[in-house]
Amino acid sequence: MITIGDKTIGPGQSTYIIGEIGINHNGCVETAKRIIDAAVVAGCDAVKFQKRTPDLCVPAHQRDVQRETPWGIMSYIDYKHRIEFGAREYAEIDRYCAERGIHWFASCWDPVALDFIEQFEPVAHKVASASLTDIPLLERLKETGRPIILSSGMSTMDEIRRGVEVVGTENLILCHSTSAYPCPPELLNLRMVQTLAAEYPGVPIGYSGHETGLQTTVAAVALGACVVERHITLDRAMWGTDQAASVEPGGLGRLVRDIRTIERAIGDGVKVVYDEEIPIRKKLRRDPAQLELTAK
Repeated sequence: MITIGDKTIGPGQSTYIIGEIGINHNGCVETAKRIIDAAVVAGCDAVKFQKRTPDLCVPAHQRDVQRETPWGIMSYIDYKHRIEFGAREYAEIDRYCAERGIHWFASCWDPVALDFIEQFEPVAHKVASASLTDIPLLERLKETGRPIILSSGMSTMDEIRRGVEVVGTENLILCHSTSAYPCPPELLNLRMVQTLAAEYPGVPIGYSGHETGLQTTVAAVALGACVVERHITLDRAMWGTDQAASVEPGGLGRLVRDIRTIERAIGDGVKVVYDEEIPIRKKLRRDPAQLELTAK
């Protein structure tokens, strides 16, 4: 088990539910705050953002590609700068999340972004699936000493093992994920939650989903996921690449409700006769001694 802020993460503990805002705010702090509100109302434990340094993360061959955006046609590099929050915006997010009583952190895609987010002393760091093989970034993340949530989409088992080797298992949550947006059910491979748990006993295993439905995420919890993450938005019809694979406020509330129900229902696997069963047992079960007399 590990601790994120005031939450203990591991088997038998309350599932740590992350609402991935990512870039669904489209560069607007007020939109981000409205999504944070939705996560709070639904009962999420945390919201997560994505932080990039566009000049480092956007490949040279994509920088001048023209793209239609809500702000007109612009180059891809200008678009990426347009939707990135800076110090002022994240200071407001930090203040607002503290006010609303919800954790926040980010997946940092490069060392400059990581150094930037570190100034806010986040409760954890997330590693996007795309960054699992970025060894220098993983090494820098480990140096922070903060809990690391590592997603494993688009990765082979050998790549996962190498990533885990770099960050270590002491402060790690390892998440199964399939990097398809939105992801069809037949590609989710939820049994990987159990496979990772068997490979890394003692490491909390999570699930980062990109599907459109809710039931498969609930199933991941039933299979042992201690952490779940889903992209969230105000409206799936909003402009943006991640909106279609996101959960709207109403669905988010149902997802959290159903996960909490599953937590109560899973139990400990030890068979007992519950007090609530005893009156029914007395009513429906015949006395063993009478059964023996009847048999004679």
